[in-house]
Amino acid sequence: MWKDFKAFALKGNVLDLAVAVIIGAAFGKIVSSLVNDIIMPLFGLLIGGIKLDGLTYQYGDAVLKYGVFLQSVVDFFIIAASLFFVIKMAGKLKRKEEITAPAPAAPSAEVVLLTEIRDTLRKNGSSTN
Repeated sequence: MWKDFKAFALKGNVLDLAVAVIIGAAFGKIVSSLVNDIIMPLFGLLIGGIKLDGLTYQYGDAVLKYGVFLQSVVDFFIIAASLFFVIKMAGKLKRKEEITAPAPAAPSAEVVLLTEIRDTLRKNGSSTN
């Protein structure tokens, strides 16, 4: 059983997934800090000092924290935009790294001459039919 687990856990895809999850969690913390500590305070200044996560509506004993929901929506869009730009930049870097195949070498003079002879023979052979 240990041997099977070891073979599964050390497969490239599993390790890549584990690394992606760890990096994704760290990236999520960075983006959350960006949203909470930089963007939302600036946004709050623009809309008159209102903090979104403090917006509530109370009806009887029920408290609807719609500001927290709005904050989550803003977080989602900022995270989505951040991921979009990171993936876009990674794609550009990857394209730059790709080595384009060199153009095929021009045929030698003999090949060009033999091609012309072949084409001439075909032309003359087909005109007699």
